[in-house]
Amino acid sequence: MILQQLANASGPSGREEAVRQVVIEAIRDHVDSYQVDGLGNCIALKRGAAPAADGRSRRVMVSAHMDEVALMIVQITGEGLLRFRKIGGIDDRVLPSKRVLVGEKRVPGVIGCKPLHLLHDAEFGQVAASDDLYIDIGASSAAAAERLVQRGDYAVFDTPYEPWPQARLVKGKAFDDRAGCAVLVELLRGDPYPFDLYGVFTVQEEVGLRGARVAAYAVDPDAAIALEGTICDDMPKKKDISSTTVLGQGPSITIMDRSMIADRRLVQLLIDTAQAEGIPYQFKQPLMGSTDSGTIHLAREGVPTTVVSIPSRYIHSPVTLLSLDDLENTVKLMRAALIKLADLEL
Repeated sequence: MILQQLANASGPSGREEAVRQVVIEAIRDHVDSYQVDGLGNCIALKRGAAPAADGRSRRVMVSAHMDEVALMIVQITGEGLLRFRKIGGIDDRVLPSKRVLVGEKRVPGVIGCKPLHLLHDAEFGQVAASDDLYIDIGASSAAAAERLVQRGDYAVFDTPYEPWPQARLVKGKAFDDRAGCAVLVELLRGDPYPFDLYGVFTVQEEVGLRGARVAAYAVDPDAAIALEGTICDDMPKKKDISSTTVLGQGPSITIMDRSMIADRRLVQLLIDTAQAEGIPYQFKQPLMGSTDSGTIHLAREGVPTTVVSIPSRYIHSPVTLLSLDDLENTVKLMRAALIKLADLEL
């Protein structure tokens, strides 16, 4: 699969070019056409195997977002340190001491904070706010730093993709949502479906589901499925609380989240398909997170929409773990469900 190339590419919200180029190279020989819209979405069309009797084939949109959470440089201090702001939802707890790559030159840096020995009594046990952190690129002055980076440059986490074959896991960054992008690439590389499939690789999901809003209006789909990398909180807990998802237990089907109530017909189609094909699946705990589906289902007169997600442990952090079994089973579920979707009454 293409997950390694996608995860290693830098694609913060608003600067998804490198990811989009990986996508285009992977799908260009397998689709009938593709275009990049004004916002940066890549919209690929894979025409159906047979034309519809009424002359208009059903239009199904499957989306995955290309952008990742990141940091933006907002100040260069006199000492050559870089102050930043978060782009997307990042927990301040995971930032100190993490390695990053800054700007188009991919300048290596590390996120620094006040040393433990200099903390005041009131600061012990407190999480350092991101406003109090900085990126150290080894520059000794503002002038030295400005030769390498500028205000407005992005910093992404420096976490190379790494297989963990002993557990069929992979480690990397941005599996939310490069995992979804990898699944969508595989769907577009396969045989045609009984309808026109629009594979949409969206931008700026992490800052407000923006690309999906534009793309759904343009595609005007009859149905849509968003592919995501989702929360996995299967670590030990003091209380007996159900996990949002569990690594290795299959793709996750959304019934409801903070931005959407899934179309029940599509949810049942996914359940029936998984059971018929012997594919493990699970449900995402309701009211957790939001996805591109939140704007897709509101496009034009409304679009029947749901979400299929790949569980990703330590999501929105510098390093994420993902099960290759879950990834492969997501491809299997989606391929089988898309074929059956042709006969679903919408």
